[in-house]
Amino acid sequence: MKKIFQKLFIIPLLAASFASCKKDENKVVFEGGTEPVLTASTTGPLVLEIANKDRDAVTFNWTNPDYTFNTGISSQNVLYTLQIAVAGTNFANPQEKTIASDLTSTLKVSELNAFLLSLDLPENVAHDMEIRLKSSLINNTAVLYSNVLRMTITPYLDVKYPVPDNLYITGSATPANWQCGCGEPELLSQKFTKINSYTFELELTLSADNSYLLLPVYGSWSAKYGGINSSNNTNNVFEDDFKPNGSDLKAPPQTRLYRITVDFKTGRFKLVGL
Repeated sequence: MKKIFQKLFIIPLLAASFASCKKDENKVVFEGGTEPVLTASTTGPLVLEIANKDRDAVTFNWTNPDYTFNTGISSQNVLYTLQIAVAGTNFANPQEKTIASDLTSTLKVSELNAFLLSLDLPENVAHDMEIRLKSSLINNTAVLYSNVLRMTITPYLDVKYPVPDNLYITGSATPANWQCGCGEPELLSQKFTKINSYTFELELTLSADNSYLLLPVYGSWSAKYGGINSSNNTNNVFEDDFKPNGSDLKAPPQTRLYRITVDFKTGRFKLVGL
């Protein structure tokens, strides 16, 4: 009886051992890859112009990283990401474009320009940029980086709406209420300061839940900027989009001093309580 029990005990162990060996034999192991080599159709310098926004700016090509496993060259999809950053930042805050599987990518003038402006780089100024390629497998594994290309690029100002020379605020939410444009003198206390080529700022006390509009010409209703919704006072009171000839904007629910920022590049405004 004892011998029979020993045999019955050994058989499952042998089966488990065999299954374990078979499982190990089928295990897929990553063995490495080769850093891709990145090249560009031009090394610059590039001066981008809005008139050429739909044209090709630069084409990037790269070699296959040849991800290798114990089963051979990878048949998995490889994800590529072009990274563009200010030179000397070690790609701490890059702008990125993701490309699935291809070994090439062409950037339009407008796309390349948007990358630089997204990094808050001033327009019409030459900037030293660095560009590299990141390759990876599923779930951002087996990451490899290419060589770094350096290029000098000058972006242009690209705005959602034409930037006016001046900007004023008027409405029941403001200290001066609605201006009628009936020959009253310019109210400088409700005039924005232009802090860069596309952004205006003003610090002003607004009365709770009342309305206001933005005027590029003092007292003139022939042009105005307001909310994007057809109904008045339906905007997000602290940050939202605006548009020409838009609806009345609603002030926040608390009467207090606010810093109002109006950005014509993005077509958005923002209010911060002070």
